[in-house]
Amino acid sequence: MKKVVLLALALCAALPLLADEGMWLPNLIARRIDDMGAKGCRLSAEDIYSINKASLKDAVVLFGSGCTGELVSPQGLLFTNHHCGYGYIQRHSSVEHDYLKDGFWAMSREEELPNPGLTVSFLERMEDVTDVVLYGWEPSMGEVARDSVARANSQRLEKEIAEPSKGIRASVEALYHANQYYLFVYRIYRDVRLVGAPPSSIGKFGGDTDNWMWPRHTGDFSIFRIYADADGNPADYSPDNVPYRPKKFFSISKEGVKEGDFTFVYGCPGSTREYVHSEEVRYIGEVSDPQKIALRTLRLDIQKKYMSQSQAVRIQYSAKNASVANAWKKWQGESRGVQRLGTVEAKRAYEKRLSAWAAGGPYDGLVERLGALYQKREPYYLAYEYFNETVRSIELLSLAWRVYGLLERGIDDGVAVRSFFKDYYEPIDKETFVALLEAFRTKMPQQFQPEYFKEQVAAAGSVQALADDIYSRSMFTSCEVAASLGVEDMPKVVADPAYQLYAAFFDWLQEDIMPVLREVEGELRTANRLYMKAQMEFEPEREFYPDANLTLRVAYGNVAGYSPADAVYYTPVTTLKGIIEKDNPDIFDYNIPQTLRDIYAAGGHEDQPVCFLATNHTTGGNSGSPVLNADGLLVGINFDRVWEGTMSDLQFDPCYCRNISLDVRYLLFIIKQIGHAEWLFSEMVIK
Repeated sequence: MKKVVLLALALCAALPLLADEGMWLPNLIARRIDDMGAKGCRLSAEDIYSINKASLKDAVVLFGSGCTGELVSPQGLLFTNHHCGYGYIQRHSSVEHDYLKDGFWAMSREEELPNPGLTVSFLERMEDVTDVVLYGWEPSMGEVARDSVARANSQRLEKEIAEPSKGIRASVEALYHANQYYLFVYRIYRDVRLVGAPPSSIGKFGGDTDNWMWPRHTGDFSIFRIYADADGNPADYSPDNVPYRPKKFFSISKEGVKEGDFTFVYGCPGSTREYVHSEEVRYIGEVSDPQKIALRTLRLDIQKKYMSQSQAVRIQYSAKNASVANAWKKWQGESRGVQRLGTVEAKRAYEKRLSAWAAGGPYDGLVERLGALYQKREPYYLAYEYFNETVRSIELLSLAWRVYGLLERGIDDGVAVRSFFKDYYEPIDKETFVALLEAFRTKMPQQFQPEYFKEQVAAAGSVQALADDIYSRSMFTSCEVAASLGVEDMPKVVADPAYQLYAAFFDWLQEDIMPVLREVEGELRTANRLYMKAQMEFEPEREFYPDANLTLRVAYGNVAGYSPADAVYYTPVTTLKGIIEKDNPDIFDYNIPQTLRDIYAAGGHEDQPVCFLATNHTTGGNSGSPVLNADGLLVGINFDRVWEGTMSDLQFDPCYCRNISLDVRYLLFIIKQIGHAEWLFSEMVIK
């Protein structure tokens, strides 16, 4: 152990040389392949990304609109995270068939469950189209014209390439703060069926307590299958569809990983801001994160109180609660990480050097101008974020606004309204209304509050009294009434107190907040583009990777533990023994299935690997990403980061930034021992 700790400290001392920072474009991975090889990779760049032959990219998909998945069989079998499939598992669940609590395992393809609205997107190709996007623009035309030309050319290019009948969609994405533009061409499949999911006591083991933490023992996986028409093309759900036959799928390693092994993550990271100004980081770490944490704490406390009292309410709010809690805890780690690293101060020192270099040139004064713009934006952006975290989070108000919007477009959607009420519990929502709007009333400056809201609270006497009035009079508290509303009922909707309150906030946002924000954001886009360009000219020898934007990337590193505090060192692999140590039947998040206890008690599985750590640079969107070894075999499924390293969206620190992955051997163990779905093994390749 002493040698391991000394190695970790030595690695941190050599940060500039050994940092595994970076989310690299796969079509340019040849530029990194030598470094990957030095760390242990035995693949070629063509193995990882190719448009001339099947490559590893063809086994990776964007799952839904915010996760990653990977193909693991020639029959379209797909792995992703349990939390990525959670909403779909919930939709199939009821008190009678509680798949969240008990898990779900199809024992044949006929038992696999369709999921309307769920898609998976394969990347067909990607290419630099900067010249095409900026064709017709000259610097003398100015920045407004640049944005206009880029938007028009991007839309034209996307339309030319898209083939909806074949599931082909094109998307032009701005990289490096719009200094470069890339075209991404996707093929999207629409028939995706649930095959298997462990009980939440495995798939969410540890719950919010363990979320973002290490050591971790969560079996965070779910299994789906992609279906296509008889010719292998994307198609809507049909009993006649057949399993999709992919160009490439991952073989699975039964050897696992150990400290120091090379790994790489192939996925779709969502959003990072590595190159922003110090004022943006200060706002995030010192203002935005703490405010949003406080608001979400109110919501979580209310939800948990009622969920603990009723199984039905627990099912209704499980996905909502998990969604609220995920960012809530991430923001806590991010804020602390920014403070611990002194990120703001480090950026200010960097900006000082850059300003000195820029003096007298085209970027002279840019750093100072950016700082002033962020300061001008701050109170308005905080008001915008407060609106999102309060008013938009109150379900009754959001429903009234949504129904109004549908009716305004001539749509009577009673099905959507009934779907809303399936997962709605009024006592939670009403108590949330009181807590959030009281926070808005007391925390936001008076000049950043709608006059209508202030008048209504004053007339009622308190936020609680206002809630009592609205929830007693609004027709949107009734499923039958709300579902029966038609276009002819628009006057009733407009007169409803829930609609009126939301509309007042929305009008305030559009009239008092957004005009300033749009103006400043426009100036910031231009300034940040120039600032990114300046940084790249200031450090011509540095290889910059583009910020994440949910497009396919490669991140690589090695299996490694870390030291989160003085005299503490975490080793990088957890086992079934740790699950048994945490097991507690009296605590919902730690109450494992009795079957798992019995298996452990029978002996022979104490060292069954569960999760592992590595230094791969990941973020949201990488959930469900395949974690591959030096030969491209699947060894894990990425699902989280350690709490101390969540500031990696703003600054990557090799000492603390670790991604957490499910060991694929634990996934196979659960399929066999808990799901008894060994029939799936016959279509996998396990080496």
